[in-house]
Amino acid sequence: MTIDNFIKIAIFFAVTAVALGAMGAHYLKEILTTSQLHSFETGVRYQFFHAIAIISLALNAEQFNKSIKKSLQLITIGVCCFSFSIYLLVFQDSIGISLSYLGIVTPLGGLILICGWLTLLISFKKKK
Repeated sequence: MTIDNFIKIAIFFAVTAVALGAMGAHYLKEILTTSQLHSFETGVRYQFFHAIAIISLALNAEQFNKSIKKSLQLITIGVCCFSFSIYLLVFQDSIGISLSYLGIVTPLGGLILICGWLTLLISFKKKK
């Protein structure tokens, strides 16, 4: 995957985070419980923060060694696992399908995000 692809993914993450955040603020309050809405907002927040991080890192990739792509891949996968599993779990009652098996995907996504950030640290340290 190229750096340009990561920029496009980050833009997609940012656009969908803004749209989902607006939906949560205006529409979902009537549908979701307070706890579900809080979880949904956490997913949106993590997605948006990491979208900004991916764009920033991709635009400054020359500051790191070649393993920056590994960091970007891990962060991208982590966002998908963490945030998107939260969205699905929040809506499982509304769609009438049990997705409780996804409960393990959320913390796994968080672990993948941590690995992405640690890989970034190693990428930066090796360059110095």
